[in-house]
Amino acid sequence: MTDTPESFALYIHWPFCVSKCPYCDFNSHVREAVDQDAWRAALLADLAYEAAALPGRRLGSIFFGGGTPSLMPPATVAALIEAAGRHWAFDEDVEITLEANPSSVEAARFADLASAGVNRVSLGLQALDDDALRFLGRAHGVDEGLAALATAQRAFARVSFDLIYARPDQSLTDWEAELRRAIGYGTEHLSLYQLTIEAGTRFATLFEKGELAAYDPDAGADLFEATRAISAAAGLPAYEISNHARAGAESRHNLTYWRYRDYAGVGPGAHGRRGGLATLRHKKPENWMAAVARNGHGAQEETPLAPRERGVEALLMGLRLREGIDLARVAAISGGSAPLDLRALAMLETQGLVARDATRLRVRTAGMPVLEAILRELVTP
Repeated sequence: MTDTPESFALYIHWPFCVSKCPYCDFNSHVREAVDQDAWRAALLADLAYEAAALPGRRLGSIFFGGGTPSLMPPATVAALIEAAGRHWAFDEDVEITLEANPSSVEAARFADLASAGVNRVSLGLQALDDDALRFLGRAHGVDEGLAALATAQRAFARVSFDLIYARPDQSLTDWEAELRRAIGYGTEHLSLYQLTIEAGTRFATLFEKGELAAYDPDAGADLFEATRAISAAAGLPAYEISNHARAGAESRHNLTYWRYRDYAGVGPGAHGRRGGLATLRHKKPENWMAAVARNGHGAQEETPLAPRERGVEALLMGLRLREGIDLARVAAISGGSAPLDLRALAMLETQGLVARDATRLRVRTAGMPVLEAILRELVTP
């Protein structure tokens, strides 16, 4: 695959969902009606603004996230892809991903989305158990989800899907069976996330009321280890803490984030990185639309980042990857030396949680279940 420093990534955010899932803290909103023509025009304007700030670049990936981008009219997706192609040269193997809910209504659009230029889809299956799907607030059942997966595999060259595990009362045996079933559907990529209780969600409210229990951390660690072992044995090793893929099928777009390369963010709440500049769009859809009408773009902030801030971000992102980080590159980004606590690094090496050689630093498999704690010790802000 093409992987040149000149390539960058484009993220386009569609903020609307049919309903709000109780675990979701993403920038998603439920609205009775959406003016599709107005939204297409506003997204194209926001995209043109980013293009003017990033002239002469090559685009390696586009990612339509949300929200539920599969609710976008295929004509809007096509218009945005076509506009991106006018603004920038595409890498020969440009990856164009769209997140989709696995409902029959949205699956009916898959052929049109593929014709629009989407060549990779990420399906939010989330579980292969109907009771679990109801608990997670999903609108689809297992049969409908699997039918959408089959449709996606016919329509798109590349398919990934998400599962959430460490659900209340889920046993190790149950999860191992569910994961093996999932692997059996033959996709090239799986995103496997432990259920977390995020602030501001309905699950957080239930947790605060004592009506929802957090999963036992030791049991969660057992599920994490089983996830890695089963996926690796099936030829889908973890290349990032929660993402598993066959060789060459890694998400090129997400690797741009984790390798700390440039990406443009368009649409409500979208973040971006342009060299040493952090960009942020207005989050609420109505506020973003008003900003586009007023200014011709939806940017709320464009903040210069000090070299050390960039170095910290590069470490926090890169150590999620199995490959780890290039120490010399992070030092260069940081303006002299990587922002690492060397005493903590030596201790973590002794404990077998991280590994360092002449050029790279990575978190070992044993350290991945406690990655957040390692980062707090290792990275000096």
